[in-house]
Amino acid sequence: MATVYRTVQRVAHESPVIFWSLALGFAGPIAVVVVPPVRKSLFGYKAPERIPTTFPVPNRPRQPVSGYEDP
Repeated sequence: MATVYRTVQRVAHESPVIFWSLALGFAGPIAVVVVPPVRKSLFGYKAPERIPTTFPVPNRPRQPVSGYEDP
């Protein structure tokens, strides 16, 4: 275990770009699993209503258009 720590410490000092790239790369998939339950339990997050994908059609008979002017 000490060997792994010393290797990580050496890489962090000698090439920090590689170290932080790997750290953020490993943090992304972990965040996908951890963040949603934490948001719901600690912060009370509720998903917003879904955005409508269609325009509501009125429940009445359609009137034919008679010209270009507004009614």
